Amino acid sequence: MEKHLVMYLTRKSIMLPRKYLLVTESQVSKCGFHIVKKKRDVLYPKRTKFSKYRKGRCSRGCEPDGTKLGFGRYGTQSCRAGRLSYRAIEAARRAIIGHFHRAMSGQFRKNGKIWVRVFADIPITGKPTEVRMGRGKGNPTGWIARVSTGQVLFEMDGVNFANARQAATLAAHKPCSSTKFVKWS
Repeated sequence: MEKHLVMYLTRKSIMLPRKYLLVTESQVSKCGFHIVKKKRDVLYPKRTKFSKYRKGRCSRGCEPDGTKLGFGRYGTQSCRAGRLSYRAIEAARRAIIGHFHRAMSGQFRKNGKIWVRVFADIPITGKPTEVRMGRGKGNPTGWIARVSTGQVLFEMDGVNFANARQAATLAAHKPCSSTKFVKWS
């Protein structure tokens, strides 16, 4: 079964660590992975320690973890700390893949790879409209990821410089925070 999942990933041209694999819910119950697939390939945790978390603070300083390119030649790096929703991460990933498929056609499917370095693992809650105050915290409505300054969001490899820069520009419009294009040196 794992061989089938790896083939699925290479076909989709996305490389994620083993615990972040895109799998269907039936495969999750058999394999016991911690991440499941929601509608339209959105990743979120299968279970968390608590169902509701507090907002918390995003660190304003630059943390050393995740600030360098680790897998690909090119990447996008956040310029400021903040929160990214799971929808923004997925929209940026689709923008990158869509540009590569339009620009490179078959070459990207053979050589190109994308690494998503952020994962939305913190649930956010919301109350329905026209509900009176009190009566506890609202139900979980989505997922967010805390991003620090200088953290690498996406990495790309197997593409040329011009296409990678254009794809990073398209992906920069999706998240609410500002990003910059970085190159491995």
